[in-house]
Amino acid sequence: MSDRLFARLSSVPIAVALVLLGIVCQTAVLPGSVLADQTAVDRPTDSELPVSFELDVQPILAAQGCNAGACHGKQRGQNGFQLSLLGFDSDFDYASIVRQARGRRLTIRSPESSLLIQKATAQLPHGGGRKIEVGSDSYATLVAWIRQGAPRRVDDEPSVTSVEIAKTEFLLKPAEVDQLSVVAHYSDGSTRDVTSLTGYLANDSAVVSVDDSGKLVAGPIPGETAVMARYMNHIRVANVSIPRTASLPDGYYDQQPRANFIDDLVYDKLNQLQIQLSDPASESIFLRRVYTDVIGRVPTVEEADQFLRSSDPAKREQLVDHLLNQPEYIDHWANQWADLLRPNPYRVGIKAVLNYDNWIRQQFREDVSYDEFARRLITAKGSTWQNGASTLFRDRRSPDEVATLVSQLFLGVRLECAKCHHHPFEKWSQHDFYSFAAYFGKVGRKGTGLSPPISGGEEIVFVSTKGDVKHPVTDEVLAPSPLFGKADVPEGTDPRDALATWMTSPQNDYFAKVHVNRLWAHLMGRGIVDPVDDLRSTNPPSNPALLDALAVHFQESGYNQKDLIKSIVLSNVYSLSSVPNETNASDRLNYSRHYRHRLRAEVLADAVADVTETSESFSALAPQSRSNQVWTHRIESVFLDTFGRPDENQDPPCERIPDSSVTQTLHLMNSTQIDGRIRSDSSRAARLAKSDQSAADLVSELYLAIFSRTPNADEQRYCESLITDAGENRRTAVEDLMWAMMNSPEFIIQN
Repeated sequence: MSDRLFARLSSVPIAVALVLLGIVCQTAVLPGSVLADQTAVDRPTDSELPVSFELDVQPILAAQGCNAGACHGKQRGQNGFQLSLLGFDSDFDYASIVRQARGRRLTIRSPESSLLIQKATAQLPHGGGRKIEVGSDSYATLVAWIRQGAPRRVDDEPSVTSVEIAKTEFLLKPAEVDQLSVVAHYSDGSTRDVTSLTGYLANDSAVVSVDDSGKLVAGPIPGETAVMARYMNHIRVANVSIPRTASLPDGYYDQQPRANFIDDLVYDKLNQLQIQLSDPASESIFLRRVYTDVIGRVPTVEEADQFLRSSDPAKREQLVDHLLNQPEYIDHWANQWADLLRPNPYRVGIKAVLNYDNWIRQQFREDVSYDEFARRLITAKGSTWQNGASTLFRDRRSPDEVATLVSQLFLGVRLECAKCHHHPFEKWSQHDFYSFAAYFGKVGRKGTGLSPPISGGEEIVFVSTKGDVKHPVTDEVLAPSPLFGKADVPEGTDPRDALATWMTSPQNDYFAKVHVNRLWAHLMGRGIVDPVDDLRSTNPPSNPALLDALAVHFQESGYNQKDLIKSIVLSNVYSLSSVPNETNASDRLNYSRHYRHRLRAEVLADAVADVTETSESFSALAPQSRSNQVWTHRIESVFLDTFGRPDENQDPPCERIPDSSVTQTLHLMNSTQIDGRIRSDSSRAARLAKSDQSAADLVSELYLAIFSRTPNADEQRYCESLITDAGENRRTAVEDLMWAMMNSPEFIIQN
C-alpha cells in the first residue's frame, strides 16, 4: 500500500480508516497496532505469567511519577498524553495508553519500539527524562504486557484489598539508616512485595529523608515525622522518631508537677524522646498569657498588681474562673469564629453580614454548647435578615460549596480535592464527596439572590421538596451519605438534620477532635495536628493519645468549651516558659516549652488602646468599641490589616498570616496614629506626667500596664533616671519611654 494512501488515512477516524483499508486490501491490518488481529499476537508462554494492566502496569507508572500532578496526571495532561491523577481511574488510563492517539503509543509486533517504551527509557526525547532503565524489571513487565496484546484484564484477575507497611514505628539514631517494606494483599489471598513500586513522601525531610526504594535516612538532630507510603489508591503511614542520644536523669518526669491528664500524656511523649521541660514561666508571664488567650486583652494595672501580690495557692484557678465569666470572653471567641464563617459583604450584602456576626456573638452570650452551635448553623433556615445563621447558605450557594466548608470546619476533613478526582492523600473519592454534598441538595432559596458588588436584598432559606446531586462523571443521582458510618434521611425530613445528628454523635470523633485541636493551637501556639483543620492519616497528630483524651474530655463535658479551656490553661504544660534549654531547643511538636507567637491583630490593637488610655474609633460602631467587636472588614483599620486581619475579598476569606513582618515593625515605629495616641493630651503619658507620682511609682505603673510585671532593679534605675533627668520635659520622657516599650518584642509577642 502506498505511503500516500496511509497519509490520507491518517487524517480520518480510525474506524473509517479500517473500513477503507478493508476495501483496498482485504487482508491488510495496521502492522504492530493494538488493533491488529489478537489471534495473531504472541500469547504468554508457560514461563511468562500474564501481565495485568491494573496490577502490574499502572503501579509502574505511579512509582515513576508519570501520573503525578506535575506530569501527565495534571488536568490537561502533558504534550497531549493525559493520565488520571495518581492512577485513580484505571479505565481512563487504559484508554489513554491503548486507544488514544490512534493507538500509536503501543506497537504490539515490536513492543520495544512502542512509543510508551521509547519515551520512558529516553530513547526518544522525553520532557520527564529517563524513568525506566532498559533491562530493568519494570521494563520487562511493560514489554511483556505489550507483547501479550496489552490486555485490560487477565483471566481470574484479583484486586488489591489492602496494603500494609511491615513496620510502622521507627526509633532511629541520628544518621541511622533503615528500610520500609510494603506488602499488597489481594482478593485471592495472595500477597506481593510492592516496596519498589510504592511512592514515598516524608512530612519533614530534614528529620528523616526517604528515597524511591523506601530507604530511610535519619537526619542529624532529634525530631519526629511521618512518612507516607502510597501504592496505587492505598495509603499507609510510618512514624519515625529520633530521640536524643543523651538520657534524662532517672525519674525525671516522676518529679514534675502534674495538674491533670494533659500533663501525664505530654510527659509520656517527652520521656520517650528524652526531652526535658523548660522552667516554669513567671507569674507575670502566666498572667499576661492567660488574659490575652482567654479574653483577648492585657490585664489592667490594678488586675496585674492584685494577682502578683496575692499568695493564695488557688489564685490561678480563681483567675481562670473569673476570666471565663467576663463579657470580653464573648467578643474574643466570637471574633475568631467570625473569621472562620465570615462571608464577603460585597457578595452577600452588608445587612446579612451584620446579622450573621450578631448570631455568632449571641451563641457565646447564651453559652451554647459546641454541638448545638454546629447543629443550629448547618440546619439554618429562614430570613437572612432574621436568622443570621442562614447567611451561610446565602454565601455558599451550591451543595458542593457547603460540603467543602462544613467538612473542613466541623470534621477537619479537606474534601476539596475529591471534588474533581480521588483525594491524593486520603481515601475520599468523588463518590464520597458528592454523596456528602447531597445532604445540602434540598436547600432552597427565595428572594432577590446575589448581585455583587451590592447585594442588599433579603433571602429566605428553606427546605425544598426536590434537589438532586449527581456524580459529575457517571451522572448518577447520589443519595445523601456520610463520609463513614450511617446517617439515613427519613422520608419527608430535612437531610441536614440527619447530617447534624451523625456529625455531633459521640461515635464521630472527628467532630470533637478538630475543635479541641483548633482550641489547643490557639492556647499552646501550635496544633497537635497542623494545619488545625487537616485531620488525615498522612498528617498524623504529634501526640495521638493526647488528642484522643482531649476529644473524649470535651465530649464528656457536653461539648463545653469553657471547661476545655480551663483544663488546658491550668495544666502545668501551659504554664511552662518559652525559653528553651539544651534538650528542647529543636522541639517544635511536643510542648516541652511554650511556643511564642505574635498577639492576634485585635488583641494587639486593644492593648495599644488600653496602654495609652485612648480608644480606637471605628466607623459603623459605637464610641469606645473594641477591635474584636468589629463585625466586617469593610470597617477600615490600617493597624488590623497590617497585623494580619484577613481580607474578605480573598479566598479563603478566613486566612490570617500569623508571622511577624517588617511592615508591622515599621508601622509600630512610624505610625502617626500610634504616636498621636501616645502623645495625646488624654493619654496615660499625659496623665502620669501631670500627676504628683514619684518617678519610681510612675515607672512601676508603666511596666504593669505594658508588660504586666514590675521592673527589675536595672530597669527601675535606668527608667527613673530618664524621667528625673528630664526635668520640665517629664512628659516627653514618659512618652518616649512608652513608645520604646511598646516597640519591644515583650509587648508584641506572647511569651
